[in-house]
Amino acid sequence: MQKIYRIGQIVPSSNTTMETEIPAMLNLRQTIRPERFTYHSSRMRMKKVVKEELAAMDAESDRCAVELSDARVDVLGYACLVAIMAMGHGYHRVAQKRLHEKTVANEAAAPVITSAGALVDALKVIKARRVVVVAPYMKPLTELVVDYIRNEGYEVIDYRALEIPDNLDVARHDPARLPEIVQNMDYQDADAIVLSACVQMPSLPAIAKVEALTGKPVITAAVATTYAMLKSLDLEAVVPGAGVLLSGAY
Repeated sequence: MQKIYRIGQIVPSSNTTMETEIPAMLNLRQTIRPERFTYHSSRMRMKKVVKEELAAMDAESDRCAVELSDARVDVLGYACLVAIMAMGHGYHRVAQKRLHEKTVANEAAAPVITSAGALVDALKVIKARRVVVVAPYMKPLTELVVDYIRNEGYEVIDYRALEIPDNLDVARHDPARLPEIVQNMDYQDADAIVLSACVQMPSLPAIAKVEALTGKPVITAAVATTYAMLKSLDLEAVVPGAGVLLSGAY
């Protein structure tokens, strides 16, 4: 009998991308591996990507973890990178521990992944030290994200803040614009490119093109989250066309 895994996601209420890109990658994996997946979400209210709304939203994550554990999900992903990073250095470890404990208390223990933690861990997996970062946020929030990544031990040698304040508009950003944005950055000395430091900004269609154009490994928050979820389920982290991290090499 085929094994079916339940993928749970804690999602900002205005996020429309994580529930498309994560399933898209896992559905691609289904074309080359036998495991099957179903997708389940619980939402936290958030419309504008500003620090006050992010903090209020994060307070709802405990409820979401309990709701998803009611469905007995096999892994739980917190799908908002900036909400975690806006709460202070290293907060992804705090959030992951707290939310896992909520699932344990609900007698439905599940590993918890945060997109923030998955991204910084993915850079370690591919042995990247120097990176460039593309983010959709306003400049102060982008600088906060860059500082968080630096605090985890990486050198951010260049970054771009696309300064899109409305979260729905972030989802409408055309991923076809990303290769040109990267080409205008100082990526030549980078070990890797963080093409989307945001799970709301679509990037999946551009990953292979940016890797081909730059000759650099490309990581996104969604790709890193997918990798971390597969690893937590003890499954081979391989997805066709999703970049070097999901090539099967790691």
